[in-house]
Amino acid sequence: MFIKKYIAMLKNEFSGYNGKKFSKDLLAGLTVTAVALPLALAFGIQCGATAEAGLITAIIAGLIIGALSGASYQISGPTGAMSAVLIGVVSSQLGLNGVFVVSLIAGILILLCAVFKLGKFVSKIPKPVITGFTSGIALIIALGQIQNFFGLPNLAEKHENSFVNLIYFFKEGFKLNLNALLLGLIVIVVMLVWPKKWNMIVPSSLVGIVVATLISLIPFFSGVELVGEIPQKIFLDDRFSFASIDFKNFFSYISPAISIAALAIIESLLCGASASKMKKEEFDANQELIAQGVGNIVIPFFGGVPATAAIARTSVAIKSGCQTRIAGIIHALGLLASMFLLGPVMAKIPLSALAGVLMVTAWRMNEWDSIKEIFSKKYYTAIAKFLITMIATIAFDLTIAIVIGIVFSIFVYLFNVKFKPSKTKIEQNETHLKNEITIKGSIFFNNISKIEKMILSSNSVKTIISLENVVYIDTSAIEMLTEAKHTLEENQKALIIHTPNAKIEKLMQKTMLISDYAHVSYEE
Repeated sequence: MFIKKYIAMLKNEFSGYNGKKFSKDLLAGLTVTAVALPLALAFGIQCGATAEAGLITAIIAGLIIGALSGASYQISGPTGAMSAVLIGVVSSQLGLNGVFVVSLIAGILILLCAVFKLGKFVSKIPKPVITGFTSGIALIIALGQIQNFFGLPNLAEKHENSFVNLIYFFKEGFKLNLNALLLGLIVIVVMLVWPKKWNMIVPSSLVGIVVATLISLIPFFSGVELVGEIPQKIFLDDRFSFASIDFKNFFSYISPAISIAALAIIESLLCGASASKMKKEEFDANQELIAQGVGNIVIPFFGGVPATAAIARTSVAIKSGCQTRIAGIIHALGLLASMFLLGPVMAKIPLSALAGVLMVTAWRMNEWDSIKEIFSKKYYTAIAKFLITMIATIAFDLTIAIVIGIVFSIFVYLFNVKFKPSKTKIEQNETHLKNEITIKGSIFFNNISKIEKMILSSNSVKTIISLENVVYIDTSAIEMLTEAKHTLEENQKALIIHTPNAKIEKLMQKTMLISDYAHVSYEE
């Protein structure tokens, strides 16, 4: 069944494919190569592996995951979120060999999730929870680069928690290297001031690294640690082998494997869902899980680290005119060519320059619009979900943080409905001109994907949603309605909320939507 659907998807994707479309794929692929190159090197080092491990990950992920992906536009490789999880694995007793084993197990778990079609549960994670763990991961990435950014010497004792390491650095005197710090700051400045319109031609991260590397060649810039030799081979010396599995302590691999599988699923499916709106193209979540599962099983045999779909590289591909998954494959081939042609040059890149790239990347990872929204509109429960999940991400790991965030969200829901949840009933009556949706009960993170599908899949020019009998609505639902409204308006359609009750109206007064609803609350 999976094979038939995949073949049908390819037939539809490559229908009418010609030289003109290939030229667009070629340009998009090469553009993404330029974006992915510095990130692959940086994330390889960030996770506690090597620059070449990050590069190999991006190459194999681009070829295998890109070819099997659930959409034409997904670009996969090493990511900041994944590197933040992996650094704990490397710092633990498992080491780099443990990462390879964990990746293999995670790939198998992802495949099992595809078989049992569990990807749909990602859409049920509350948005503030996702925003919270994203911010937590961003902070972990930034703190994980303190040593390289400031050029600090290795710690006598290193901990897997970045906050603990920061304390250790101060205890040992925080002996910074001014040359390393200057190069890192140069990269940050270049990335911040580089015009956005030029970024699609030459990525700011690449420009920053080139500038910093050239400056580091000046004689008085001595004592700066460099990336070092980039092996010009596909199979790295450090790679997975069955002999590296410690069967006596096999269960120690399970917890990190679950975390990595969960992150790969969440990040890949969120990336796909977001990008599908950008390209206005369907996304097959189940096929994407198959691609991610197969890719993460294969990658460790080459010496790479776990991969996932990357929203930044995917959006660059779409904005660059990507037509099919050929663009992702070209990006991988571009990275492969870079490894063999630019290896000696990449070896001279200062680690502090890559740290600068990751500092800016960590800052940009934060969903600042969503954070501003929940804080400025004083959505207190959303703020609590965000902060609890962010703190849990830093203190524990991704899986525990997500569970804590979801459990807290369920408690908030039960509290608001006074621990007497009513079954939600959704009725739809659709004609060519009007799509009427009547909802009774609650609208919250658990059922918003179904309502969103009813709204966006309609061909009617006007959608009317009746909330007269709704007893509770959360911020995830408000955000879904806001995005749905904007999507419909882009297609010259209308979304109208019919007579919200006083409690819901009070919540909506905190949004820009209330002005629309207030005027049309009795409109038929």
